[in-house]
Amino acid sequence: MFDFRPKKQVTIMQTGETYACPIGENLLKGMTLLGRKGIPVGCVNGGCGVCKVKIVEGTVESLGPVSRAHVSEEEECQGYTLACRVGPVSEVTLEVAGKMVKPFSKGFQAQATPPAEVNK
Repeated sequence: MFDFRPKKQVTIMQTGETYACPIGENLLKGMTLLGRKGIPVGCVNGGCGVCKVKIVEGTVESLGPVSRAHVSEEEECQGYTLACRVGPVSEVTLEVAGKMVKPFSKGFQAQATPPAEVNK
């Protein structure tokens, strides 16, 4: 199914990667729909703050409330927001505020049992 909505280019400063995000779609969903990596993904509804970004250039519109637990009024005035809560109005350049990796990817790592020890 083809999405006929107009799209705006979004650029992630740290990587230089760009993707087309439909107007009316949040920046995070636009990126993940394309299978792109870049903005860390957490809960996808504004509760975790993992997708915090700074809008360096361009204009975004609010698509839902931004939690003050993750973005203060002062930060918001400086261009910080949550990628899951804003959509592009114009071309956007953003900077990921946190680490460029998912916080959940460093947790548990399965340890393989050596074959000689399996049937002891």
